[in-house]
Amino acid sequence: MNVENIRNLFPQLSEKVYGKDLVYFDNAATSLRPLTVINKWTDISSRHNANIHRAVHKTAVDATEEYESTRDAVKDFINAGSREEIVFTSGTTASVNLVAFCFGESLIEEGDEVIVSEEEHHSNIVPWQMMCQRKGAVLKVLPIDDDGCMMIGELERLCTSRTKIVAVAQISNVLGLVNPLKEIITFCHSKGVPVLVDGAQGIVHESVDVQDIDCDFYAFSGHKIYAAPGTGVLYGKKKFLEKFPPYMGGGEMIESVKFSGTTYAPVPVKFEAGTQNFAGIPTLKPALELANKFKDKELSEYVASVSEYLDYKLAGNPRIHIYGKPDANLKKIPLFSFSVEGAHHEDLALILDKMGIAVRSGQMCAEPVMDRFGVSGMLRISLAPYNTMEEAEYFIKSLDKAIGMLI
Repeated sequence: MNVENIRNLFPQLSEKVYGKDLVYFDNAATSLRPLTVINKWTDISSRHNANIHRAVHKTAVDATEEYESTRDAVKDFINAGSREEIVFTSGTTASVNLVAFCFGESLIEEGDEVIVSEEEHHSNIVPWQMMCQRKGAVLKVLPIDDDGCMMIGELERLCTSRTKIVAVAQISNVLGLVNPLKEIITFCHSKGVPVLVDGAQGIVHESVDVQDIDCDFYAFSGHKIYAAPGTGVLYGKKKFLEKFPPYMGGGEMIESVKFSGTTYAPVPVKFEAGTQNFAGIPTLKPALELANKFKDKELSEYVASVSEYLDYKLAGNPRIHIYGKPDANLKKIPLFSFSVEGAHHEDLALILDKMGIAVRSGQMCAEPVMDRFGVSGMLRISLAPYNTMEEAEYFIKSLDKAIGMLI
């Protein structure tokens, strides 16, 4: 796939910002959307707009088919064992909250332990904190080292007979390092401990096979991987999902409702209460089809060359400190979080914006990572397959200019 042909699929890339061509380097926050996704949402909204799973009229049947065929597409994309293991949510945050609540209600007792890593997004910290506070459980933290690498050896010390679940990111949204999931999961399972994986970044940059890595839960968001916002997935092994109580009550998640008591629908519908995002969820199908095409070898090599150029230029500037340095056993996605000596990250982001470049600044919803490295915030650039070498070169020149304006 030629990068210029790819760019033609994304209409937002033709936009101007302050009279400059848009350079979109904030893909880790949300990706841009291709025409196939936009057209799918428009088609359902304009031609198949009806509530799903309920009525027998054709419009409702068509809408239900679009929604449920997407479940099969997701199952195939991550190689789940069955379609019943795919629960649709509004995103990674909702997926993690669902597991934290349901796991806590069914499997956590006072004094039990949950382990999360120091590099987690707030969405994989706060739900566990809330559950631990509610159930009287203990939250423990797996540390990261000075390079941002997860200190896997510390799991031996942290895991005890009271440890009930470990929740870790496949890839940190700040550090960009690909964590050794199979090693983590193999160790945890040897102790009888299930593992939840936050795949918000991993689903975009890695080929995910949930049966191969043997995770117990895997959560990701559609808007990170070219689909509509407000769409997400929770993969969960059936043995857990069937044991869990419902997360929310309402329409559709029931089998029978009586004032004397209610029985619930089987998984996954048990966790999909109310009217679902029936226009948004089907956009996952064309989005995942495109993501599969982006695994093209030549395209991957081109993205790697752009990333290597940025790494070389950023690392070569003595004023710039990059966070997240891979060792020989870890790889890094095309994402760079850094700080500039003598320049505030927000000021740099504002100047770059005036040059047409969209970057992320601040704490990236990962305040503990900022605390670990002693900074108030960072600047982050994150690439997608539609980003070009010309954009990277323009960014480096613009960053140098911005730094010169502030120092």
